[in-house]
Amino acid sequence: MNSRDLNYFLKVRELKHFGKAAEACFVSQPALSMQIKKLEGFLGIKLIERTNKSVLVTPEGEVIAEHAEVILRNIEEMKSAAKSLKDPFSGVLKIGVFSTLAPYFLPKIMPKLSRSFPKIFFHLIEEQTQKLIELLKAGKIDAAFLVERVVDNNFQNYPLFSEDFFLALASSHPLACYESVNFDDIKTESLLLLDEGHCLRDQALAICEKNKIKENQNFRATSLETLRYMVASGVGVTLIPKLACLPTENLVYIPFYPDKPVRRIALYWRKSSSRERLFQRLTHTVTSVIKIL
Repeated sequence: MNSRDLNYFLKVRELKHFGKAAEACFVSQPALSMQIKKLEGFLGIKLIERTNKSVLVTPEGEVIAEHAEVILRNIEEMKSAAKSLKDPFSGVLKIGVFSTLAPYFLPKIMPKLSRSFPKIFFHLIEEQTQKLIELLKAGKIDAAFLVERVVDNNFQNYPLFSEDFFLALASSHPLACYESVNFDDIKTESLLLLDEGHCLRDQALAICEKNKIKENQNFRATSLETLRYMVASGVGVTLIPKLACLPTENLVYIPFYPDKPVRRIALYWRKSSSRERLFQRLTHTVTSVIKIL
C-alpha cells in the first residue's frame, strides 16, 4: 500500500467514475483499477462496488476513506514541514478569504505581502465561510481569513482587525442627511440582507435581531454588489462593513453612534501546521497595512 493507491481510491470515490478518476490522476483506467484491487487485497475488504452503470463506495470503503484522507493530509504536512525547515518563507501558500471580504481586503494587502514575501506564491481561494472551514480542516488550504467567531479545537487564530458596520441607504432617504444614526432610527426600515450561506448575512442578522430590527423577507441578494445597488435604488437599507463602503451613485453610508456594530477578522490555520512562523510574520504584515488605511 502506498499514498498513490490511496489517492486513486479517493479520486474514484469523489468522481464515482473509473475513467474520469484515471484521467484526473494521469494514468490509464486499467492501471488505476488494478491498483485499487491491490489495495482491496492488501486490506482484505471490498472498497468499491462496480457495476456497468455506477460506482459505489461500500460502507467499509467509507471508513477507509476517512483514514486515507488523514494519512494523505499528514504526508502533505510532513512534506511542508521539510520545506519549512529549509526555508519557511518560500513555496506555495493557499489562503482562503470569505467572499464579502475578499474584493475589498485583498487589493489592499496583497501588494505589501508580495513585496514582503518574494519567495511565496500566494494561491488565493474565495469561498463562503463554511466551505473555507471545510477546506482548512481537510488540509486543502493552509490558512483562511475568517470572522473571529469560528470555534474549532484544531485551529489556531490570530486577530487582525475590527471593522465597523455602516448604515447604507439611498441618498434620497430622510436619514441620508444625518451625521450618525442609532438602531432606534431604523426600527421601521425595510432591512435588506444577503442570501443564506453568507457570513455577512449572519453577522448583520445577529446585530439586527439584538436590536429588534426585522429583515425584509421578500428579497435576499446573491452578492454584496447586488445588495448595494438595490439599496441605492431606494428599495430598503442595509449594513455594510467599512472596507466595502465604496463610492456608489445615489448611495450614502452613515456611521452608528454611540453603539458601533463591528465584525472582527482573524487569520486561522491548523494547529498541526508546520508553517506557524510564516503565519505569525504574515499577520504582522497584514496588521501593519490595515493600521494605515
